[in-house]
Amino acid sequence: MRLWRLLLHSHLVVCVSLPAPSNVSISSFNMEHTLRFLPGLPTPSDTRFAVQVLQFRKNRWRPVAACLELTAGQTCNLTRALKDPLNQYWARVRAFTPTQTSNWTVSELFRPLFDTVLGPPDVSASGCGNCLLLQIRFPSTTGLQHFKRFYRRVVLDVRRSRDGAQFSLSLPYEEENIISYLQAGVEYCVTVSVTSLLSPNRISSEPRCAFTSPPRSRSSLHLVLSLLGAFCALGFLLGGLVVHGGQRSFKLLRTPLQRTLSYILLQCRHRGSAPIVVSREISEGSAGCQQAASATTELL
Repeated sequence: MRLWRLLLHSHLVVCVSLPAPSNVSISSFNMEHTLRFLPGLPTPSDTRFAVQVLQFRKNRWRPVAACLELTAGQTCNLTRALKDPLNQYWARVRAFTPTQTSNWTVSELFRPLFDTVLGPPDVSASGCGNCLLLQIRFPSTTGLQHFKRFYRRVVLDVRRSRDGAQFSLSLPYEEENIISYLQAGVEYCVTVSVTSLLSPNRISSEPRCAFTSPPRSRSSLHLVLSLLGAFCALGFLLGGLVVHGGQRSFKLLRTPLQRTLSYILLQCRHRGSAPIVVSREISEGSAGCQQAASATTELL
């Protein structure tokens, strides 16, 4: 009887003599999931910890290969273990030594898309007249790349540095956005955050400040008007040269045309005074001479 009690006592010591871990929780930032826990008190220094996960509507706990021998203070990356962002999961942790083990401590239900926190994007700003051009970039993490299809809108908080006047804009999500109708030559500071279709958790970026483009000075306007006037004058001058050149070319051709007309008239008179019987062909030739002479006269 004593031997049986001794064996039972030793079995209980080996199985459940270690204190169970506490504060088991899963946090998520930009779809990177991390499990954290605290060792129970008192826990020996040589204690190790193992992590398992359970998917909703499944009855089998699966060990996380990279988190089977954690030490106190270490965390467990669950990003690969929780692959489906639309599913729901639990995680659990227990302590063990070569001769002892603890009970499991289970986390609360974790939903990747709902519980993740969207971190601040990288933002750059530049002036574009009376507007600001914003370039928005997100960290190229594995989880976040799959999450981009759920981005919905960007929230822009704009503050004018000169007097502190501010306003907010909510725009459809784009990697390039323009804030219009601002004062030219004035500095504005912008903070950006992104809203998701499912996650209400977000963090705004650090303020990014830039000047809108300064307005054109009067001297620049006068310079533009002067250049425009010079181009117009040059256009009129070129048009005049083209017209004058055309008239001069016609004058140069006038003398050869007059000589040609005189030759045609002489030929026609010669044929008209010849003592021969006028045939049909000659009559048609004379008519042709008269038509050619008339056409040349009109040109002159």
